[in-house]
Amino acid sequence: MTPTLTAFLNGVRIASGDVAQVAAVLRARTEDLEASPILLSDVDGRTVDIDLRPPAEIPAVEKTPAARPGRGRPRLGVVPREVTLLPRHWDWLAAQPGGASAALRRLVEEARKTHADTDRLRTQREAAYRAMSALAGDAAGFEAAARALFAGDREGLDAILATWPADVAAYILARLDT
Repeated sequence: MTPTLTAFLNGVRIASGDVAQVAAVLRARTEDLEASPILLSDVDGRTVDIDLRPPAEIPAVEKTPAARPGRGRPRLGVVPREVTLLPRHWDWLAAQPGGASAALRRLVEEARKTHADTDRLRTQREAAYRAMSALAGDAAGFEAAARALFAGDREGLDAILATWPADVAAYILARLDT
């Protein structure tokens, strides 16, 4: 799936689509844009910068040589990273069947399954908050909206968002309903 962006100008959605589509719309409107649009990633609500020069003017990116495979099992997608634990944790992990790495993988998978709903809700709220901060950080009721968002008070959030521009409110609520 290609990531999509949405561009806003003064609280109005002016473009939405993949990077090339949004850039084309913004390039075509350069003259009539009195302010810089705010671009947001539809995946996580983060602000995004894109190069609005015509594709022919954007320099080609030089490819760097592929890094030499490191330790571990890169063909299986195993990525080595550092983990800092107390000695008692290392002792417990070493006593587990398959060793420390296998035990950590089992614990992570179990936690992912157990907390999937909570993690999804947290991710949605964070995306909505990032979008809300970028689009309406100075709007009336922003702090109350943020409190309602993280408290799970959908009615309170809806009431505040009803006073904001419709495109902004719809975009924020869409981050919660994904």
